[in-house]
Amino acid sequence: MAADAFRFVSYPLRVHAGPDAINKLVDEVDRLRSKRVLVVCGQSILNKTDLVDRVKASLGERVAGVFSGGQTGSPVTSVLEGVAAAREVDADGIVALGGGSAVVTARGMAILLAENGTAQELCTQYPEGKAPLSPRLMAPKLPIFNVLTTATTAMTRAGTALIDPETGHRLELFDPKTRPVAVVWDDQALLTASPWLCLNATAGCFSSVASALQRTELNPLAESDLLEALRLLMDNLPLVNSQPDDPTVRVNLCAAAFIYNRATDAGAGGSALGVVTALAHSLDTRYPECGHGDAYSILTAPGMRFNAEANAAGQARFAEAMGVKKKGMNDRQAAAAAADAIETFYKDLGLPVRLNEVGVPEEGIDIVAADAMTDFGLHRNVRKIESVDDLKGILVTVK
Repeated sequence: MAADAFRFVSYPLRVHAGPDAINKLVDEVDRLRSKRVLVVCGQSILNKTDLVDRVKASLGERVAGVFSGGQTGSPVTSVLEGVAAAREVDADGIVALGGGSAVVTARGMAILLAENGTAQELCTQYPEGKAPLSPRLMAPKLPIFNVLTTATTAMTRAGTALIDPETGHRLELFDPKTRPVAVVWDDQALLTASPWLCLNATAGCFSSVASALQRTELNPLAESDLLEALRLLMDNLPLVNSQPDDPTVRVNLCAAAFIYNRATDAGAGGSALGVVTALAHSLDTRYPECGHGDAYSILTAPGMRFNAEANAAGQARFAEAMGVKKKGMNDRQAAAAAADAIETFYKDLGLPVRLNEVGVPEEGIDIVAADAMTDFGLHRNVRKIESVDDLKGILVTVK
């Protein structure tokens, strides 16, 4: 049953999708009166695609420079190099060109350009025995324009996770002012990503939708967005491999990620699978061979099984949405069916479901579990984590 009272907060945003949508970028930059835009991307985007040239063709002399040092995981070192590049050209706007890494790098740059302090000082703090504390980042930020190559939920988020090169831990920064003013889903740009990269960028969204639909109370705005996101994902993810040159598939996945984020703005976030988020963050940070989506394809089903005793009704609700709850099943049986269905879904996509498939040795279990104990998501899990042994127990089931 939907909650009786709820609150929805949105923010101004324009989305442009379809063939040559990248040409709409100039209208968005001019609307914000930006004159010196820095393009942020990675080396593969610069050297293996024509996307930087297409952005320059759209923006002309408004492009003040290109920073192509964006790296997977957005390590602080590369973000600081981007900050220096932005200061060198006196940038008044940022175009993030690529997938999640480019988008997160751009957000990190905007924060470190504007705030006084290091990423380590500005990130969420975890005082022992107390609730996590996220510093308020109040300085105005440069406008960001996202041109996507993958369907990433990072596209409209307010949170930014950077990797500390010294510790290997994630530094979590939160600032709604770093949300983009415009997002572009250009057909040709989206097709530059390989099927593997496309799947890895979107698999985490599928797990997030699964998590959100396990809440026992959802308001009608959140629920309708989540159900449509689930449909888009289930219909289109299998087509990434079978129809790799169809831009409609990629745009549909972008739409799924977008409306999932909108659902979280309407109150769909929560604690149903916080343990999965925490472990996935640790796994793909510590083991570069493990893609972002790989981490979720491995951990979502075992995380659900761990949480089942605390959220059988919510998991049964998701099983019904996924179409795997059969007549006569009780909640625990339906929850088990949902976890099995997710594991099979990922496996059929060609994504890994075991740690050894992504190069994690048995001794790596202790490292991943210890890292996850300080992840923000863990503190919101529906089932309380008693100790690091709980996390090790989950990982052992998929070693």
